Amino acid sequence: MTGALTADQEQARKDFRAFADRHIVPYAAAWHRDQRTPPELVRLLADEGLLGLSVPEEYGGGGCDAVTLGLLAAELGRACSSVRSLLTVHTMVAHAIARWGSRESKRTWLPRLARGERVAALAVSEPGAGSDAAAVSTRLVRDGDDWLVHGHKKWITYGESAGLFLVVGRAEEGPTALLVERDTPGLRTELIEDMIGIRASMTAHVYLDGCRVPGANLLARPGLGVSHVTGAALDLGRYTVGWGCVGILDACLEASVDYAGRREQFGSLIKDHQLVRRMISDMYTSAQAARLLSLEAARLRDEHHPGALAATSTAKYFAATAAGRAAADAVQIHGANGCGPDYPVQRLLGDSRVMEVIEGSAQLHQVGLAEYAFQERAPRSVR
Repeated sequence: MTGALTADQEQARKDFRAFADRHIVPYAAAWHRDQRTPPELVRLLADEGLLGLSVPEEYGGGGCDAVTLGLLAAELGRACSSVRSLLTVHTMVAHAIARWGSRESKRTWLPRLARGERVAALAVSEPGAGSDAAAVSTRLVRDGDDWLVHGHKKWITYGESAGLFLVVGRAEEGPTALLVERDTPGLRTELIEDMIGIRASMTAHVYLDGCRVPGANLLARPGLGVSHVTGAALDLGRYTVGWGCVGILDACLEASVDYAGRREQFGSLIKDHQLVRRMISDMYTSAQAARLLSLEAARLRDEHHPGALAATSTAKYFAATAAGRAAADAVQIHGANGCGPDYPVQRLLGDSRVMEVIEGSAQLHQVGLAEYAFQERAPRSVR
């Protein structure tokens, strides 16, 4: 991978890995058990400039390229997918504001998000609306210059701790996006516990009971909440989740190689058993392929190439499904030890299952990628 990176990107990758190894890896299992991300870590991420890495420099952020953001997501995903989820949702909202917010919204919120003064969360999913974001039932009603928000959001990553929510609801004009602050009267959250994965991500219900929101908090014009605002945010989310899955693949490979090199069965190390070697070779190949697909998506995103959407979907789909297979094999290699909490592969298996659902399920990506294939490769008579 080194040859594909600039010197600055390679140094950033090393710095991100050192940070993750020092501040996240030793504690990830405890956070997973406690189902909490400590506020001290959030503050440290902010102080290191990592939460604002992709925020434009003019608003106090790092203004990094797509490759560098991906490298950070990979190292956080290797260490703890819950922490990577924080990066994902926070940068999704910041990206939506930078692209669709008014000058006032950008000046108000981007510096705060870059400094980590507020954690941001994307509030789109509802009990009856998941992948179909256009089906949201949260109501947005005009009241003079303000909006009144009535609804129930569910599966909101870091919803229990976020200070700012990008809420998508349905106005008279169609799907519309608003920024809602946590201390808005009528907003309350409820933690969702005992999830299969990303258990430290403080995922929550968000209830909005007549929340009054200033008109200045509108992102884009009414009716564009899904097609423009949510679309841009989810595209970036898929990108960082895909890179996070590269990190899961790396973690599965590292854990399996270490364990297979120490565990003896039937008089020899299990690394010498052919079927174990087959599983490890598959992990290694998948990790390499997922990284290369993610780097290609990064290159196209930095070039603002029209093929970036398809490349991002391809990378996310491949990396997420490969991470699921790798995590299952890693548990198999660890045997009974892989089923318990003393080894990281149990956590990696649960996290990988979530990755195949969020930011577009594996099945939705299959449908979309098939459409890209027909558009790009089929003879004109078939299109």
